[in-house]
Amino acid sequence: MIEYRLDRRSGVPTYQQIVQQTRHALRLGALQPGDRLPTAREVVERTAVNPNTVLKAYRELEREGLVAPRPGLGTFVLRSLSRPETAEGGPLRAQLTAWVDGAREAGLDREDITALMASVLDQRFETGVGPAERTALGKGEE
Repeated sequence: MIEYRLDRRSGVPTYQQIVQQTRHALRLGALQPGDRLPTAREVVERTAVNPNTVLKAYRELEREGLVAPRPGLGTFVLRSLSRPETAEGGPLRAQLTAWVDGAREAGLDREDITALMASVLDQRFETGVGPAERTALGKGEE
């Protein structure tokens, strides 16, 4: 079951943190169709947030078609967002793990790595240049 870790100083609304963490768990395969999310009461007991905050997050996930409530039983995952490439033990995950290990060995801390990753992601997605376009431009060869 997912364990929400909320950061009240992040500037991100609490309900949105719950939504984001649930989506991440769905992308990484930590939550699968049929899994039950913690009840609002369970989340409130563990995080001391208002029950309406949890319900608001769950309603947003329901609108996205990711979960569905079953009265008297809880809220259940309807579909996964995971891909084989992101699975534990997958080649891309192994490459990223090795890269992060190398960055740490080079002296980068968590914030350095996060900033570098965000910068590269922003750059790659803003340009719209993907692997196929790089190859066509003659830049995909090593």
